[in-house]
Amino acid sequence: MKIAEKKVVTINYILKDSEDNVIDTASDGTFAYLHGASNIIPGLESALDGKVGGDELSVAIAPEDAYGVRDDSRVEKVPRSMFPENEEIKSGMQFNAQGPDGQMIMITIAGIEDDHVLVDANHPLAGVHLNFDVEIVGVRDASEEEIEHGHVHGPDGHHH
Repeated sequence: MKIAEKKVVTINYILKDSEDNVIDTASDGTFAYLHGASNIIPGLESALDGKVGGDELSVAIAPEDAYGVRDDSRVEKVPRSMFPENEEIKSGMQFNAQGPDGQMIMITIAGIEDDHVLVDANHPLAGVHLNFDVEIVGVRDASEEEIEHGHVHGPDGHHH
């Protein structure tokens, strides 16, 4: 069965940056997503379109088709008082915060300056060229419930 919209695709992968550092792996045949539902980055989804179970491929993805380019306007200095007083704050730490539209976003502590903290709301992989080695483990039709919910459900279903 070919990978197409409304198919559940299971893959194994190794993700590396442009310096060949491993960023992430999935090698146990359990990473599944709903194709066409924006569950994975656009560049990888596009590269997998039309492939079949058993196919293996290497894909280089530019930031524009992954997590986007870095946006300096998403880095800002905020008062230290915005963080819990008794919590130690260090560069590289990540926190969930509420964005301007009420959505949850991840912020990374980019630096600490006296009584201010430099926060970065860019995705940690924004601006990074990504390289995937992918093995397609399987492809199946999505259930009506998976299509309605926009994501894959496990063998015991999914409870919202």
